[in-house]
Amino acid sequence: MAEKPRVHILGTGGSISGIGPHRLDYTLYPEAGKKITVEQLLERIPEAREVAELSGEDVLQVGSPSIGPKEWLQLADRIYTLFVSDAVNGIVVTHGTATLEETAYFLHLTVKSDRPVVVTGAMRPPSAAGTDADVNLLDAIRLAATAEAAGRGVLTILNNEIQSARDVTKSNAFRVDTFDSRDFGVLGYVDSDARVLFYRNVTRPHTTETPFDVRGRKELPRVDIVYAYAGADGVLVDTLTARRPDGIVLVGFGGGSYPSAFLEAGKRAVQAGIPVVLATRSWNGRVVITPKKDADGFIVCDDLMPQKARILLMLALTVTRERKAMQEMFYTY
Repeated sequence: MAEKPRVHILGTGGSISGIGPHRLDYTLYPEAGKKITVEQLLERIPEAREVAELSGEDVLQVGSPSIGPKEWLQLADRIYTLFVSDAVNGIVVTHGTATLEETAYFLHLTVKSDRPVVVTGAMRPPSAAGTDADVNLLDAIRLAATAEAAGRGVLTILNNEIQSARDVTKSNAFRVDTFDSRDFGVLGYVDSDARVLFYRNVTRPHTTETPFDVRGRKELPRVDIVYAYAGADGVLVDTLTARRPDGIVLVGFGGGSYPSAFLEAGKRAVQAGIPVVLATRSWNGRVVITPKKDADGFIVCDDLMPQKARILLMLALTVTRERKAMQEMFYTY
């Protein structure tokens, strides 16, 4: 009999481990703060041990709004340690859905291995009727145990849908089909017959093909996001500039338009030596460079969501502060 692949689960908390006051609670459980462990999650799906040799640990036990750069570095270090020891064939990270896409994209750019890393969560806690926690974790284990998942960067799996960490974003506050890859669609499925099926691949470089090595880092450059809106002036941008962050992402309209006072404040930030990336609040499409934006010293995000443009700028700043080099990173990753 062939040896089963080894899959390790890293628990961070979130709805997938949340416990509510009763079976019809879908909203109060985050405030209750009760969580079950990775081991307890695995006890709910004994079938998973037919798929892989399993181990796990609780790295964190928080809601995903409490996960940020410090925790990303902690996860990246733990994943590196597991892979360098050759202890596992694949890793599953259980995570709250609020910031799942951000953690996944950070790992997509920084994990230095071709082995599968799969991030999953749930929209309904395991204590609720109709929970998606069990099937999402089972699908994540199936995916992480599959050789075909290797070399595709960090993947997410919820609602049976395999998606790239680069493209995926949360689109609905409560529905189980909330995760969407906008223009690009899913990569494949872990389908009802338990087969892992891929239909397309990721073409942008990731993991081992990026220059972003965060091993041993204790912190990341600070990058903040400011959204434009009808009638927005420069007050928020100027106030932020005075605080001297390492970088700023300005979120505008369409393909890169902004209220004039807001954009003028962005230019002042650039003149103060702060890298400024222009993003869009539109769901799909790119922000494109123009001769004027280029002359004003801005960087454009290509098609990244603002929260992911922030992550890429943070990582770019660990490598360079040269604007053209950073712009090329946005076109590349």
